[in-house]
Amino acid sequence: MTANAPLPLTQRSFVAVAGLMGAAGVALAAAAAHGGDARELGAASAICLAHAPALLALGLSGGRLRLGALAAILLFAGAGLFSLDMASRHFWGGPVFPMAAPTGGTTAILGWVVLAIGALLPQGR
Repeated sequence: MTANAPLPLTQRSFVAVAGLMGAAGVALAAAAAHGGDARELGAASAICLAHAPALLALGLSGGRLRLGALAAILLFAGAGLFSLDMASRHFWGGPVFPMAAPTGGTTAILGWVVLAIGALLPQGR
């Protein structure tokens, strides 16, 4: 891929998801600041705002990182599920499903581990 080549759809999707996750993080922080449960909404906001830049970087990498797509999917799924569960507890009074937050957190951790492994793998094409 040349420097000016358009990003593939998969990579553009990661950038779009990063934008949505960043927006969700700011919205959740605002909700926490305006009378919401700072513990639940603050945790959801922090997870969204921590993972959005990683997804942005993975999207802009243009697929040059081995296992980058898998890492992005795991990071998005894990952070999204964790944050959704924290917001669900606040707004609807209960979890999305039993063990949703731990499942999301574990999935996000796995995404970070996959990212680290992918960075260490040879980059031969």
